[in-house]
Amino acid sequence: MAAIAESLFPGAWILLLCGSVLVISVAATVFQVRRRALAVPATEPERSDQLFWDLFLGSAVALPALIIPALTSAWAGLFLAGAAVASGVAAYRGSPRMVAWLSLRRQRREYLPLHTAAQAEHSVLLERWRRYELDPAYCIDYPAMTDVRLPQTAAVIKAMREAEQLRAAGHHGYPPAVERFSRALADAEQAAGIPAAGQ
Repeated sequence: MAAIAESLFPGAWILLLCGSVLVISVAATVFQVRRRALAVPATEPERSDQLFWDLFLGSAVALPALIIPALTSAWAGLFLAGAAVASGVAAYRGSPRMVAWLSLRRQRREYLPLHTAAQAEHSVLLERWRRYELDPAYCIDYPAMTDVRLPQTAAVIKAMREAEQLRAAGHHGYPPAVERFSRALADAEQAAGIPAAGQ
């Protein structure tokens, strides 16, 4: 009885180790192949070359992890083959969501500096706009800047409102909205006769 227990203990560790390596390698290979298929289309020779190397590297890890335990026990090989198929199916079905999540993460990482720069520019533009509303000298000298009946001033108010709403929502359209606000403010200042040096 002790001999059976001693032989089962190393066998369980080998099964656990090989099973982990097999499941991870199959899932990673399927995910990598599926990710490339969902990505921007590549040329056919390039795609087949990538597919070959993905499958080659995945099978170089997965096959030994399946064959070694299968040589010691057919049941272990059958169990590991079932685990490999299950992990492959799970990776195939879950890969579109994972690819979308990774893409969203990458976009957010790329968007963050643009958003930060847009916030700084937005603050400068709001400060520039406030002087026309709050400074009595500017209100007297440039009354057109607060007259919303003028199309240029109405465009500034509209662009300012849009930029504020997109900033509050954290929308990816916020940086372009700040650019539109900047152009609208410059156009209104030009129409009001404000010299460029005073901007």
